[in-house]
Amino acid sequence: MKSPRSTYPLRLPSSVKAEVERLAKAEGVSVNQFVASAVAEKLAAMSTAAFFAERRNRADFRAFDRLMRRKGGETPRSGDTVD
Repeated sequence: MKSPRSTYPLRLPSSVKAEVERLAKAEGVSVNQFVASAVAEKLAAMSTAAFFAERRNRADFRAFDRLMRRKGGETPRSGDTVD
C-alpha cells in the first residue's frame, strides 16, 4: 500500500530557511509541518483566486446592471448607512 505522504528535497536560501526555523519554533511545530502548512495555504489561495476568476469570466454584467437598476425593494431603515 502506498503511503499518503511523499518526500521532496527542498532547497531554500539560507535566510529563508533560518526564518522558517524561527517561525516553526515559535509556532511549536516542526519545520516540515510549517512548510507543509505554508504550501497548503498557498495552494488554497491559488485555488480560490482561480475559482473567482472563472466566476468573473462567466458573469453577465448586463444582467447585473439591470438588477441593480430595478425598481422595488425596501426603503432604507432609520440608521442604515453606506460607508
